[in-house]
Amino acid sequence: MSTNTIKDSSRKIRFALVGAGIIGNQHGTVMRELADELELVAVVDVERSKAETISAQYGGTVYTSLTDALAASEFDAVAVCTPTGAHAEVAIEALQAGKHVIIEKPAEVTLEKTDEIIAAQQKAGTKVTVISQHRFDPSTEIVLAAIANGELGRLTSGIASIDWWRGQSYYDSGDWRGTWAMDGGGALMNQGVHTVDLLVAAMGRPVEVFAYTACLAHERIEVEDVAAGVVKFESGALGVLHGSTAAFPGLSARLQVHGDKGSAVIDNDKLTYIHTTAAGSAKDEKFFGSNEPSNQLDRYQLQDSSAPAAGADPGQLSDAHRHQYRNFLAALRGEEEIRVGLAENRQSVSVIMGVYESARTGKPVSLVKDASADKGGQR
Repeated sequence: MSTNTIKDSSRKIRFALVGAGIIGNQHGTVMRELADELELVAVVDVERSKAETISAQYGGTVYTSLTDALAASEFDAVAVCTPTGAHAEVAIEALQAGKHVIIEKPAEVTLEKTDEIIAAQQKAGTKVTVISQHRFDPSTEIVLAAIANGELGRLTSGIASIDWWRGQSYYDSGDWRGTWAMDGGGALMNQGVHTVDLLVAAMGRPVEVFAYTACLAHERIEVEDVAAGVVKFESGALGVLHGSTAAFPGLSARLQVHGDKGSAVIDNDKLTYIHTTAAGSAKDEKFFGSNEPSNQLDRYQLQDSSAPAAGADPGQLSDAHRHQYRNFLAALRGEEEIRVGLAENRQSVSVIMGVYESARTGKPVSLVKDASADKGGQR
């Protein structure tokens, strides 16, 4: 079993990439751009031809199973890029072998499977991060810092909205797409999980959800293409969720956070509005529902040109991916803490699973705090 950190900071950290599809290719791109810090030594996919394509671009010996790669190759960490419903199987095998793990979002399709990964990580003592790259966006860091500093005052409400379009061809492109078993859900779980994650990061622990879901614009899928719900947070604040892949031609992913001393809006990863009140000072009361509220955006001189274009998947490559990889690499060397671990991702998954349960039963769903998840963070 590997130790909790990698002692030799002078050598490159060796990776195995499991899952050679679209997301696997994106991870390969990040690894190539961080070639001074890491090395891709193994590429795994049940379809050998896919693994060979990734290997030809980014390097690494080709295998058709993680078991074979573990037996034949030496590496420190595993990047899990399989369909979501297979994350636990791969991550747990890697953890049991003493490897550190990066898991593409979300960690798994159910809380039960997520908890199985948490248990395996706690037993292994190695490190796990779940791709939540938008927590590393400059816009997100500004808003979360303003909240932490009390500049938005007491948070009162938040809105997470994903207004996207996916054609029928998207769902028909893979047998696993749009299934409960492998996709874990539809517009909210697959496309909306990043924005839900940001809502939770901003608003704190969610405690209750009430929601509706529907499939209105697509055929031959088991999951929703529209979801709408309300979230109650531990602080008493309320949140609104809207996720859609049925909003033609596709607009944006948007987060709004409101408090009694300020508000902020992030639209397509860019900070488009912020008004704050310095801690300890009186708030400006001259605006009451103005159509042109004061925007203090110029204070932040935000340079965010690397963010994905409007309507793009949150999984699309951006500088934030590299920032998250660098955080992971630094954590493996004992230089930083993991910023987004299993515990953080579990909260986002719990909200989405609560939406689905509420839609099924027609009742509010309590989100029970799970002790094992609280222990899942890593230092």
